[in-house]
Amino acid sequence: MRERLSVHSVTFYGAPLPQLDDHWQALGVTRLSLIDSQLSEDGLPELIERQGYSVDTVYHLFTTPEELCRVIDAAAAVGTRVVYMLTGGRGALTWDQAAERFCSAVAPGVEQAARAGVGLAVENASALYADIHIAHTLRDTVTLAEMAGLDVCIDLFHCWAEAGFPELVERALPRTQQIQVSDYVLGDRALPARAVPGDGAIPIEPFLAQALAAGYPHGFDLELIGPRIQQEGPLAAANRACDAISTMLDRLES
Repeated sequence: MRERLSVHSVTFYGAPLPQLDDHWQALGVTRLSLIDSQLSEDGLPELIERQGYSVDTVYHLFTTPEELCRVIDAAAAVGTRVVYMLTGGRGALTWDQAAERFCSAVAPGVEQAARAGVGLAVENASALYADIHIAHTLRDTVTLAEMAGLDVCIDLFHCWAEAGFPELVERALPRTQQIQVSDYVLGDRALPARAVPGDGAIPIEPFLAQALAAGYPHGFDLELIGPRIQQEGPLAAANRACDAISTMLDRLES
């Protein structure tokens, strides 16, 4: 089942492209999940072609319409399926005001992405990132996506404990272009506090079961960051994570 998995490159943050290639080969993954700055790295298109990789997602922090369009073009050039975003912060605006501002600002990018054949999505992220984002619950993320004509990236780590979660997932799935999976150990305050799937309390397998039952066709991205991951070693943690999610998917699809 590793063909449905990617390991976000932030897991190996700062690693040069040849080292990332070594990690991807060791993990047996062919879907790549990149940061927008990596699109300009020398040798990336050649590496993708040589190794048979596909760029599944690219992360972008939205700042201006012009920069988003530049990222979309660079992403399209390497065959990226989806660019997903944080929105930029709200400052002194209310949520509704910030959402309207974002919808207006992102509209040229929505049009550009459609022309380029690249999906464009927004993800949910903790209110700890309020300086760079406005969608902090899955409900708000789907609402914003509906307003802006965007798709959704579900980061399970940031929404699993929300009230009415299965119903929220049901609402989100028709727009969902990516699912990010990691775990949380109750009581861990060492931010960003992510854990290898299976090590914590998040009910990952029931969530995967719901997504698969609804016909979710895309991949599952492992974003593994924080002290637990660093202590174990990112590559070792990523390998265990791939094994854990692959086992769940095998069980659910058997």
